[in-house]
Amino acid sequence: MKALIIDDERLARNELRRMLKDFPEIEIAGEAGNVDDAYEQILRLRPALIFLDIQMPKNDGFQLLERLDSVPLVIFTTAYDQYAFKAFEVSALDYLQKPIAPERLAAAIAKISVRQVPPAPPGAPFVDADRQIFVRDGERCWFVALGKIVLMESEGNYTRLHFEGNRPLLLRSLADLQARLDPAVFFRANRRQIINLKYTESIAPWPNEGYLVKLKGGFEVEMSRRQAQKFQTITKL
Repeated sequence: MKALIIDDERLARNELRRMLKDFPEIEIAGEAGNVDDAYEQILRLRPALIFLDIQMPKNDGFQLLERLDSVPLVIFTTAYDQYAFKAFEVSALDYLQKPIAPERLAAAIAKISVRQVPPAPPGAPFVDADRQIFVRDGERCWFVALGKIVLMESEGNYTRLHFEGNRPLLLRSLADLQARLDPAVFFRANRRQIINLKYTESIAPWPNEGYLVKLKGGFEVEMSRRQAQKFQTITKL
């Protein structure tokens, strides 16, 4: 698994790299000492996992995650404990407090096999919107046409589906689902949400050159400026 270490302290990066030598399944693809450098490396290297410090110059680790359209697995590494609740709000894999204990690092990495979902094969065709898919969440099961799903929302490395008043949690990442969805039907409105364009009731201008999209069922979704530009391109006659 390709990983990126993000920490403004060089000694902390070196120590974590040393500790990770005990885990041959983790390949350290790079390091970053600030949010801007980390953002560029994530876009270029596409790591499946990031070890992320929180307090860094200019911006913090949470602000980095907000900039990403597709968020890798995240293990926070920080000297402070006051961010733990917020870390799990963004569905972090784990929260390690410095100095990192070897057994805590091992426990965090052991969680990866539970949370990781194999990506779609390269070049795999889009799934037809009429195809019936099986969804299970706990003891409840559904057999629903893909095209009836109104909204998909990222919850860390899982995805919340919304259809016919139901909202099961699917154990697949939003990015993995997006790779199999026809963008002419399912459009990535922002970092966290994919909307079914067939259920659009209205679209209105929104601050920062974005859009506010209202969907059937009462859902309101803010479309980011970058995605609004893509939306205009794919919907032009």
